[in-house]
Amino acid sequence: MAPPRIAEVLAVGVRGGFFTDDQAAIRAGAVRDGFGYAGPPVTPGFTAVRQPAEALSVLLVLDDGSVEFGDCAAVQYAGAGGRDPVFSASRAREAVLDHVAPRLVGREVTGFRALAEELDRVETDGGRLHTAVRYGVSQAVLAAAARAARVTMAEVVRDEYRTGAPLRPVPLYAQSGDDRYGNAEKMVLRGVDVLPHGLFASPADLGPAGEGLADYLRWLVARIGQLRPDGGYHPRLHVDTYGTPGLAFGGDVRAVAGYLAWLGELCAPYDLAVEHPVDAGSREGQLEACAQLRAELAALGSGVRVVVDEWCNTLDDVRAFVAAGAADVVHVKTPDLGSLTDSIEALLLVRDAGLEAFCGGTCTETDRSAQVTAHVAMACEAGQVLAKPGMGVDEGLMVVGNEMARTAALAAARRTREDT
Repeated sequence: MAPPRIAEVLAVGVRGGFFTDDQAAIRAGAVRDGFGYAGPPVTPGFTAVRQPAEALSVLLVLDDGSVEFGDCAAVQYAGAGGRDPVFSASRAREAVLDHVAPRLVGREVTGFRALAEELDRVETDGGRLHTAVRYGVSQAVLAAAARAARVTMAEVVRDEYRTGAPLRPVPLYAQSGDDRYGNAEKMVLRGVDVLPHGLFASPADLGPAGEGLADYLRWLVARIGQLRPDGGYHPRLHVDTYGTPGLAFGGDVRAVAGYLAWLGELCAPYDLAVEHPVDAGSREGQLEACAQLRAELAALGSGVRVVVDEWCNTLDDVRAFVAAGAADVVHVKTPDLGSLTDSIEALLLVRDAGLEAFCGGTCTETDRSAQVTAHVAMACEAGQVLAKPGMGVDEGLMVVGNEMARTAALAAARRTREDT
């Protein structure tokens, strides 16, 4: 039977899972006003400090009448840390119809990798397509390749990249958003593998000497014991600090290391990972600062792990951080890397280097992008995967966790049939 062909490409604006925030304005002291923020934005492209996230569905209509799709989505803190600017669904729709659709209509779907890599190289008068566009288009191609092969997307990735992954569910990491207490309790009650995120995005949240985060971690450790007193639940702790410890300690990496080591002691008996503890303002500066931070923590005998995020936005960035020994955990933030081909290669690079590969993303994504990246996480044996989209905990755990459970069951059933 001949492979299906792509008969039509459609693009329609849809809702993102949360809101896009101007990180520079928040770090500069933008004041909360109910759910939003008062005052003007700072980062170009923003019309407000907090604005609803946009997304774009790219639908591939195949000649047999079936349809597969992916969603273009960008991160919550667009335009920060070396990332692409704020995502516009209307501009993205024009780019898809003008530059992607003509390259897809009439094509046979015979696999994922070659076609996705070809589309990732598309150039316009303004340069490469926005990372969010490349992200959504690659999702659609992966879904179509899985339909053509009549297997799951995880099996397509595993086989085309020869990852050797067993296709089991990956530990889930949930993010709390601003409701860092109530949502953390939800996570504990649900037995989430990695928690709580915390969203310590402003100096006010962290506290002048970091006491806000310290108090929160003390509360969290105690609350785990209160809500799950049987002792059978032992999560990993992972907090995202958006560079605020570096601000609190005036950029003194040694002082930041001492602070993180102290936090690690407060978290006993649970392991602690801290994401983006310093922001050095550039990739080279970040490489140096994170490598020094890891060395200082090792000298202190601390087991706190450094998670890199900002300034580690591309496959080349991931290679650089791994080579420099500048991370214990690499947040492969899928929308930032563009095509899923780069996310897959990054996750495998980190895994093969003996570090923890975090298949992440953002609250502003969609249910579809979350489902597709769940397949990628399984196929690449990620150390953890983000429960997304949104900031409500329950929804992200359901979307990603359920997709992994279904995929694992299908792959296992197929293996059983093949073995017999």
